[in-house]
Amino acid sequence: MASGFHEECGVCAVGGHGDAANLVYLGLYALQHRGQESAGIASFDGETLHVHRAMGHVAEVFNREALQKLPGQVALGHVRYATAGASSLVNAQPLVARTHRGAMALAHNGNLVNAAQLRSALESEGAIFHSTADSEVFLHLLARSRAAPVEAALLEALAAAAGAYALVVVCNERLFAARDPHGFRPLALGRLEDAWVVASESCAFDLIGARFLREVAPGEVVELGDKEPTVLRQGTAEGWAQCIFEHVYFARPDSVVFGESVAVVRERMGMRLAQEHPAAADVVVAVPDSGLPAALGFSRRSGLPLALGLVRNHYVGRTFIEPRQSILHFGVKVKLNAVRALVAGKRVVLVDDSLVRGTTAQKIVALLKAAGATEVHLRIASPPTRHPCFFGIDTPQRQELIAARESVEAICAFVGAESLGYLSEEGMLSAFTAAPRGFCTACFSGRYPLLGRDAPGVLPKEER
Repeated sequence: MASGFHEECGVCAVGGHGDAANLVYLGLYALQHRGQESAGIASFDGETLHVHRAMGHVAEVFNREALQKLPGQVALGHVRYATAGASSLVNAQPLVARTHRGAMALAHNGNLVNAAQLRSALESEGAIFHSTADSEVFLHLLARSRAAPVEAALLEALAAAAGAYALVVVCNERLFAARDPHGFRPLALGRLEDAWVVASESCAFDLIGARFLREVAPGEVVELGDKEPTVLRQGTAEGWAQCIFEHVYFARPDSVVFGESVAVVRERMGMRLAQEHPAAADVVVAVPDSGLPAALGFSRRSGLPLALGLVRNHYVGRTFIEPRQSILHFGVKVKLNAVRALVAGKRVVLVDDSLVRGTTAQKIVALLKAAGATEVHLRIASPPTRHPCFFGIDTPQRQELIAARESVEAICAFVGAESLGYLSEEGMLSAFTAAPRGFCTACFSGRYPLLGRDAPGVLPKEER
């Protein structure tokens, strides 16, 4: 469930299709899990840049009337969860500008670790920022570049940026896609008839009937026109640091990310977890929904039956009534409920994808025991989360991460389980078969890819 780690953002773009905005809208629907704070779409009809953004889910932000006001054969969209910049409409994307190069729009997933330095330098030269989002730095760099063609300005802007970016840019009717040299965040490339489609995850292609071709490679910059993609910058061959947490938690299980099926990788992680930390138990129960593939793998490797002992309420929004403390664990109960008939009198292996603060796990363990489970053995299909992320994931401060300050034994006692086992980093990485691997595991290991190399000194002092 990864309580405390929040999805970053999702981007989607379509070029060369008469229903570009409608297709992007559907793509954003598939990417809703990557950001629930705001959504937006910008389109270009050959003369005018149109944009519609608002706070809320995709279904709340767009209706038939709003989409009819987004004509054109090129469109890009964004769903957002704030990782840099406050949660407000002014920071909603796509970001748009009208420059001497023409109308521009961009959508960004990631986090620039040198955004503050770039912003300060730009402001000292007279730039006026309208948001607090680090993504706006890209717009200013593009607009102020002295390079004549827009593709040269884009390459110049990207060269100045350090950190994580999966980026789609529209300038007039030209569509560009770019990924940072480390490849922190995913970006998939697809084809729909004669149109090009770009999205954070391949599940967006499935919804609109597009064919997944490949991923934009780490470091690659491409222009998507009528024919084959024009490669403006070749991808990097080494130094990859693809975010491992995409496979642990963020990505939808029906997506292909970093060349691997998310569902298959998670199942392999669960199988390895059963091998590393077996338990004397009767049933395996998943924390829905992201813990289910790992629980399936644990069940298959251990031979223990998988029981749907926890049911998730998928229709929960924000509750405006806060009950008194007499309703214990209300925050978890409104989302999850234990199935007493499946867990009563049973020794339960509870499988989750990750453990962040520990408070949610504590409440779920209590929920199972209240439903009659005699024992709960907690198994986590990833290593202990000890470090925050600076590359596009909204994470708690390090002191809030329970594994950063407590031993496994102390965490086990805190959550109230009979035993606790984490998947090892080696075991987690063994779940991948595609080469090259090249993953960022900083949230587990503390090894930050940019530290002391590409962007020295940009991380908080406690992480140096």
